[in-house]
Amino acid sequence: MNRPGILPLAAALLLTPTACGSAQTSSAAPLVLERTIPLPHVSGRIDHLAYDPDGRRLYVAELGNGSIDAVDVASGGTARIDGLNEPQGIAFLPAQAELVVACGGDGSVRFYDARTLRPVAIVQLGDDADNVGIDPVTRLVAVGYGSGGLALIDATRHAIVRRIALPGHPEGFEIEPTGRRAFVNIPSRHAIAVVDLATGETILRPAAHGQNFPMALRGDAGLLATGYRAPARVVLTDAATGAVRQDLNGCGDVDDLFFDLRRGRLYLACGSGSVDVFARNGDAYSSAGRIETRQGARTAIFIPQLDRLFVAAPARTLGEAALLVYRGAP
Repeated sequence: MNRPGILPLAAALLLTPTACGSAQTSSAAPLVLERTIPLPHVSGRIDHLAYDPDGRRLYVAELGNGSIDAVDVASGGTARIDGLNEPQGIAFLPAQAELVVACGGDGSVRFYDARTLRPVAIVQLGDDADNVGIDPVTRLVAVGYGSGGLALIDATRHAIVRRIALPGHPEGFEIEPTGRRAFVNIPSRHAIAVVDLATGETILRPAAHGQNFPMALRGDAGLLATGYRAPARVVLTDAATGAVRQDLNGCGDVDDLFFDLRRGRLYLACGSGSVDVFARNGDAYSSAGRIETRQGARTAIFIPQLDRLFVAAPARTLGEAALLVYRGAP
C-alpha cells in the first residue's frame, strides 16, 4: 500500500492543463474529470494498475495488448514493455525499485527494473497468474494463480517461499496491515477465504451475492468492502467477524474498489461506464453520486499521494485507450 501524503510538484502538474486533455468542471460532482492521458496503440482489455511514487510513474497492465505502459503522470509520456502473455496483476516494489507483473497466459511472474524496464527475473507458477499484492510486514509478493492457489514470493531472491492451496481461483484480495491474514475473493465457490499467511490455514466465509471480484480493506476501521456483479452490489463487512454492516446498490460490472480516507469516501469503478461514489457519515456509507466515464472502463487506481483517481478506458470505436484522471471535489 502507498503511504498517504501529497507530492506537491506532481499534484501541481496534474492541476495544470496540458495537451493530454481538458478539465471538466462541475461544482456538484464528487469527482471532476481533470485531464485525459492517451494510451496510444493499445487495444483490448486493460487489467490492473500500479504506481511508483518515487519515479512518479503509473504502470498499466494491457492484457489484450500484451504490454505494460509506464506513464509519466506529469507529462503523460509513455514507455512500454512488449511481448507479454496476458499481463494481469501488477505491483511496484519500492525497496528495490522493481515492477512485478503476473501473466495469466503462461503463469509467469516477471520482475523488471522500474527505471529501465529491463527484465530482472522470472518465477513460474504454472497457470493463470493473476492478482498481485505485497505483504506490508514481510514484503513478500503474494500472487493468486491457477485453479486455486496463493504463492508467496521473496522479492529479493525472486523465489517462491510458500504456496497456499485455495478451493478455487482467487480474484481480488487484500492483506491486513499486520500482514497476518489475507482476505481472498473466490467467486467460483461463492466465498471469501480468510487465509493465515504464516500457516496457510484457510477459513471460508459465504459471499453475500454472486461474482465477487474486487475488494478493498479499510484497515483503520477493520472494514472490508467487496464488490459483486450478480447483482450489482457492494457489501461492507466486519473484517474480524465477517458480519455484514451494509449492503448497498452499486454500478454494473464492478472491477475495482478504493477507500479515500481523506474524504471518507468509497469509489467503485465499473465496466458499465461509471464510477459510484459513497460518502461516510459516522459508521455508515451512502451514495454521493455516479460519475459517467466510458463503457468498459472498469480498471482504476486511487493514489493518495496525488489525491487522484485514475480510470483506465479501453479503446473503442470512437476513441483510443486512455487514462481518465479525476480529482475529488471538494
